[in-house]
Amino acid sequence: MKILLATDGSEYSEGAAGFLRCLNLSLRDEITIFHALYWIPFLYNNESYLDTLNEIKKEIAPRIIDSVLNILKPVNAKISTAIVEGPPEECIIDATTDTEADMIVMGSRGIRGMRSLFIGSVTRSVAIRSPKPVLVIRLPSPATPDRLRILFATDGSDHSMATREFLCTMPFHDATEIKVMNVMPSDFLDIPETFAPLIIERMIEINDKMRATQLAESQKIVEQSREYLSTRFRHVNVLSATGDPSTEIVNMAEASGTDLIAMGCRGLQGIRGMMGSVSRNVLGHSPCSVLIGKTCQV
Repeated sequence: MKILLATDGSEYSEGAAGFLRCLNLSLRDEITIFHALYWIPFLYNNESYLDTLNEIKKEIAPRIIDSVLNILKPVNAKISTAIVEGPPEECIIDATTDTEADMIVMGSRGIRGMRSLFIGSVTRSVAIRSPKPVLVIRLPSPATPDRLRILFATDGSDHSMATREFLCTMPFHDATEIKVMNVMPSDFLDIPETFAPLIIERMIEINDKMRATQLAESQKIVEQSREYLSTRFRHVNVLSATGDPSTEIVNMAEASGTDLIAMGCRGLQGIRGMMGSVSRNVLGHSPCSVLIGKTCQV
């Protein structure tokens, strides 16, 4: 596997490097440590100030790379480095193509509270635009590195199946545990609570029949994924849930102590560049690291 590890020298980027030590990498795998030098000229109207800032950033860049190299010392993989100048998101996307990377790995600040809808702009932009899967790492690192707990959220779509297949190519340890989850959206999520009793009473008979059909389909989706993933992983179990998919996925991740949520993403849709709402919401609110798969990986 070829991995592009994007770093900016922050503790979050170093956490992303640390996460790679959880994988069962070998000399057949390759990691490119990538750093982009970037400045915003219009913020500085003093030329000498800008020149000095550029010089400092160029001096620091090799130290940023060295700090990541130090973290990756225990990793059995071929490691190379690259420093380029330009907008980080653009450079990362270009480097993914240039290095023929199978996956991008990045850190995320994981902002909480009122600002938790927004992850770092570079991370978000890369996750949306990347043609390859993006692994977004959140601190802290897994408590048991060689026994990762993965929550694979699937809706049975091509995007989910692409992510499922990609999971099987990743060098996880044999003790890795996978929980396959499918969430059936509730039919009454958009109905005000004041009117819910009346609506539910009128819909209960037909809803029971619909719910039985949905449950059967949900069980089919998770069982198909369990069967597929069991060819690669020894510990796979499944569950179906009802409610808002984003909320249920995040809640399950918190309740089960998940180390990594894996899910598909449609990529560029609608108003050019917005991810599917579930992927976007989970990425913004997840308590743990998130792997965003892409259909083109298949």
